[in-house]
Amino acid sequence: MYDDEELSEIREAKESWEAETLDPTLDRHGERKDRFATVSNREVDRLYTPEDVADLDYEEDLGFPGEEPYTRGVYPTMYRGRTWTMRQFAGFGTAEETNERFHYLIDEGQTGLSTAFDMPSLMGIDSDDKMSLGEVGKEGVAVDTLRDMEVMFDGIDLAEVSTSFTINPSAPVIYAMYVALADQRGIPREELRGTLQNDMLKEFIAQKEWVIPPEPSLDLVTDTIEFAVAETPKFKPISVSGYHIREAGSTAVQELAFTLADGFAYVEACLDRGLDIDKFAPQLSFFFNSHNSLFEEVAKFRAARRIYANVMDEWYGAEAEASKRLKFHTQTAGQSLTAQQPLNNVARVTIQALAGVLGGTQSLHTNSFDEALALPSEQAVRVALRTQQIIAEESGAADIVDPLGGSFAVERLTDETEADAMAYIEEIKEMGDGSVRDGVLRGIEQGYFHREIQESAYEYQERVDEGDETVVGVNAYEIDEDTRPDLLKVDETTRERQLDRLESVKAERDDDAVGDALDDLRDAVEAGENAMPEIVAAVKAYATMGEIMDVFEAEHGTYRERIGVA
Repeated sequence: MYDDEELSEIREAKESWEAETLDPTLDRHGERKDRFATVSNREVDRLYTPEDVADLDYEEDLGFPGEEPYTRGVYPTMYRGRTWTMRQFAGFGTAEETNERFHYLIDEGQTGLSTAFDMPSLMGIDSDDKMSLGEVGKEGVAVDTLRDMEVMFDGIDLAEVSTSFTINPSAPVIYAMYVALADQRGIPREELRGTLQNDMLKEFIAQKEWVIPPEPSLDLVTDTIEFAVAETPKFKPISVSGYHIREAGSTAVQELAFTLADGFAYVEACLDRGLDIDKFAPQLSFFFNSHNSLFEEVAKFRAARRIYANVMDEWYGAEAEASKRLKFHTQTAGQSLTAQQPLNNVARVTIQALAGVLGGTQSLHTNSFDEALALPSEQAVRVALRTQQIIAEESGAADIVDPLGGSFAVERLTDETEADAMAYIEEIKEMGDGSVRDGVLRGIEQGYFHREIQESAYEYQERVDEGDETVVGVNAYEIDEDTRPDLLKVDETTRERQLDRLESVKAERDDDAVGDALDDLRDAVEAGENAMPEIVAAVKAYATMGEIMDVFEAEHGTYRERIGVA
């Protein structure tokens, strides 16, 4: 972008500035710290100039919004056309309580639904299972059968709303329930919009919610993608999730690299299945964390789009533009929230949300200020949603496409992030002898990802403990008074009410139809066929979550058994 003569002049001018202006100031006052770094401990320079982006090729590396390599955004007008989807995470107790919260959020201006599930549902067991004791409805909504889905979406038009489901081992069952509910209401499947998290590789790497081992889990994820391509083309059957990798303690670069590696592993699994990349790739979506270091996060999002576009083109031969556009959801960093002085979290979330917007996210969840203490209260949820609305309507951040594009600092950070992330991805590919898919699976089995994340998490906590990393209200600016807000408490009768509904469904359903549907599912799994049509049929017969997942455990065993913790 600058010729050698211009760069030479800038270099000389910088040297003059340092000698005549900077050094005297440093001699008199110094700086606040000896070293400045991001949350991920990437050192940042005092000043960035055109020298830092001397190798930048505008058309090759940046381009224009809506064109390759999508560094500046996946749409030409971005938020000038329409703002990101405001998708607040919601779900607790029973389906009735979650339905009430959904309606509240829609009335407050939310533009998309996002569903949190309780631990039994996440792990594919029923509310009446002995392992569910004490967990029913506690960290999300309890869903055992299609009846719960019917209640949860009562009064909500599935053809009009976009719904996200944050669930993984049992994601195919929840997806089947949503499809079955649409069938029941006469809504064409091709009109369904939403996203299923359904990222099992991330679970084995970071979040640790799993049922069957990695390889059959990957096959089941591929089943959902294949089914979605044919049946629900507007619905994203997977959200490849870096969020939980970051929450586990990774750096921004590790989050980006491991997430994209997982995404490329799914691409390879689909190609192995014989699917056309330009048919399935447009339905892939991603999910990233947004942390406190604003410029690092913006650079991460921009680098993500550029890496994805280039790799999908050069490694996998994608031709359709939609196959090379990385679209992603962002959630602000839960790990950054503090129980101490929780109202400070409003400021943290605002910065993180702004980073997501400046980085070009397609949808956004802003955490509530009380989430370090409990599930969010209505007041906290409203503040979190209003934070997004203020950014969209009052800040001006949504009025310019890629407003930080061209910043010497952001462009340098974007280049560095891209290079470091690609080094990780190439290493993973090498572990798999040229296959990212095999590299990810091998890295899971060998503990590679765990070690990398663990080291970063330890290093960060060490910096906090030593005071090198300031956490306001925790290791600096502390106060003694109790600042805890009023908290949401899940009704103690939740489990009893959920078990009553489950018992009622079991009493009313046709047991022969359930048995036949489960037998058909068992036959499909044993034959290695796509299991989704049989899962849909089973949920329509009101088979339970646990009954369906038991079929897969019986065929593949559990991952707990494989690693010796059964």
